[in-house]
Amino acid sequence: MPGRVAAEPAPSGGEVPALDLCGLTISVTGGAAVEGLDIRIDTGRIFCLVGESGCGKSLTALALMGLLPPGARVTAGRARIAGQAVTIGAGTPAGLAMVHQDAIASLDPLMPVGRQIAEPLMVHDGLSRGRALDEAVRLMDRVGIAGARQRALAFPHEFSGGMNQRVAIAMALACRPSLLIADEPTTALDVTIQAQILDLLLDLRADTGMGVLFITHDLGVVAEIADEMAVMYAGRIVETGPVARIFDQAAHPYTAGLLACRPGHAIRGTALAAIPGQVPPPAARGPGCGFADRCRRAVDACRRQPPAVRSVTGGGMVACGVRG
Repeated sequence: MPGRVAAEPAPSGGEVPALDLCGLTISVTGGAAVEGLDIRIDTGRIFCLVGESGCGKSLTALALMGLLPPGARVTAGRARIAGQAVTIGAGTPAGLAMVHQDAIASLDPLMPVGRQIAEPLMVHDGLSRGRALDEAVRLMDRVGIAGARQRALAFPHEFSGGMNQRVAIAMALACRPSLLIADEPTTALDVTIQAQILDLLLDLRADTGMGVLFITHDLGVVAEIADEMAVMYAGRIVETGPVARIFDQAAHPYTAGLLACRPGHAIRGTALAAIPGQVPPPAARGPGCGFADRCRRAVDACRRQPPAVRSVTGGGMVACGVRG
C-alpha cells in the first residue's frame, strides 16, 4: 500500500510478537479511513500510536477488537496475536483485551463491579461463580483497589473516575491477554490519578510480560510510558521508531509539528505553536502525502505521488520524500 511504514521490531530474543499486524485497511463511506497499516509489538513492550483526532487511531483499535461502528469495514489486512492468526473484524480474538477512554461508559451501571470482572472468567475460562468472584477480588487488589472484597459489591457510580479505570483494567486482565489495547485511558483523569494509572500499567507490563498498544494524543504520556511509537496521519503511519530517537530527531514534518505544539515548549507571552489546517476526511485524500496541504516543506510531487519510505538513522522509518 502507498505510504505504508512497518514498525521497527524491538529486540525480542526470538520471541513471538504480541501483535504482528500487516496491511490493515478500513473503508468507510467516501474512502479509506485507515490504509495499509503495519504494526509490530514485541512481547513486554509498550507501543504508542499518536496523532490528531480523525487520523484513524481508535478505528484501528476497534477493528482489532471486532467492534467497528456501522459503515466501517475491514477490506484488507492480516494479523497474528501471540503467533496465532486472527480474522480482523470478526469478533474479539483470544489473547486481546481493551481498556477504553471512558471507563464509566464501558461498565454496566446495574451490575456490581466484582461480578463484571468475574463474568469473562466464567464465560471464557469456565470458572464457577464463586471461583470467578474470588479471582475478581484478587484482580481488584492487584490494580490497587483497597478493601477489594467489600468494594467488589459496589456499583460503578460508587467509584471515582480513577477507580473505575482500575476496574476496567482489572476486567481487561481477567483472561490474561497477550496484548492490551489502551485507548487514551488517562484522558479524563486529573494529573495525579493519570500518573497512578500509568505507573500501574508499567507494573502490570513488567509482571505479566504482555504487549501494550497505547493510543494517545498526549506526547508527555508517550515520553513517560512508551518503548516505541508510531505517528499516524490521515489513516497512514508516517513515522515509526524508538521514542528517544523521535523526540530528539523527528524525521517527518508532521511529527516535528506535533512536538513543537507541546505546551512546555511555549514562551511566556507568546501564542502556542499550532499546525494550520485540519486532518482531511477520507473522501478528500488524494494519491500523495496526506499532510502535503499543511506542510511548509511540501513540493508539487508530494501531492501527486505516494511519499517515499526510508530508514532513519537511530532506528525506525519515515514516509517523506523531502529531506530538510
